[in-house]
Amino acid sequence: MSAFLSQASGALGASLLSGAPANAGVLAAAASGLCGFIEKHGGDADRILGVSGIDPECLRHPTLSLALPNYCQVLEEAAHQSGCDNFGLYYGQQFKPQALGLLGYIGLCSATLEQALINFSRAFPLHQRNSLIRLVDEGECYRFDYQVRHGAILSRRQDAELTLGMALNLVRHVLGPQWAPRAVHFEHPRPEHWHEHCKVFDAPVYFEQPCNSLLIPKRGLERAMPDSDPVLLMVMQDSLNQISALCGRGERDMVNDVREQIRQRLLYGEPALDDVAEMLGMASWSLQRRLREQGLSFSQLVDNVRRELANRYLRQPQLPISHLAPLLGYSETSAFSRAFRRWFGVSPRQWRREGGSLN
Repeated sequence: MSAFLSQASGALGASLLSGAPANAGVLAAAASGLCGFIEKHGGDADRILGVSGIDPECLRHPTLSLALPNYCQVLEEAAHQSGCDNFGLYYGQQFKPQALGLLGYIGLCSATLEQALINFSRAFPLHQRNSLIRLVDEGECYRFDYQVRHGAILSRRQDAELTLGMALNLVRHVLGPQWAPRAVHFEHPRPEHWHEHCKVFDAPVYFEQPCNSLLIPKRGLERAMPDSDPVLLMVMQDSLNQISALCGRGERDMVNDVREQIRQRLLYGEPALDDVAEMLGMASWSLQRRLREQGLSFSQLVDNVRRELANRYLRQPQLPISHLAPLLGYSETSAFSRAFRRWFGVSPRQWRREGGSLN
């Protein structure tokens, strides 16, 4: 049996024999080699996993489920504690498709590179919950979109850079290491060492965009996948479906849904209860009642999301304080300043000067 089939069989065997619980977050294959990569960059893997609430034993089984907030947090913690601001970018740069377990092999076993991208995008929601992933046909190019949509996750830069790196490597597996997308988009503000992103992707990189995206020219996508195997593809797809089906749809986390809707609407001003309720398919009075049952109110959630985002944005030194008010849905800087003093007891400038130690 070829090395490829041996690795694929190992991934499948783990899925069938590990007694994996239903995937309610992200499969642990997404953290393949994480501990070693943390240590390589001078971080303490045990400490970072502990702070992020992840059991190291889970990382030994690629089909076990990690909570998505913990997964995103471990990447942010790794970047912070290792002092490697581009941790997710570099982790994604070396992340080969095989390391993604079932999802990676679904791409690798496809007939052509184009079909690999399609199959990868279709299977991704089974690999990772509470996330948008889609392949949009834009004529000469496909646009590969990715976005975490979990309302409790506000710091998501490292995950975004890692995920686009994974997609990049799936294409380069066929078209070679010199292949480059036409453009790359990220949601987060431009980091200090953004030129590294241009080097890794070998393409123009734009920040503060509506979604994380790769613009992939169609030329060359008809190329056959080197390890195409329709039978193994079907087995991998069925295995991933079985893992997902163990839990069914489950009850939606309504509070996280509301928080995510609030976050998306802050760029356009003050979020409205009626608009959020409509997007969630319920009446405003019903949403208010369900929030009350959780001991919350809509205005309290808006305030909480703004506070958390303010904390996150102020930790990004390249982002001017004068830009924060509109990012948080305030029409005037003075309104943001008053809210910030209520949250933290100091002005935004003093908070940043003190390194965020006053919260």
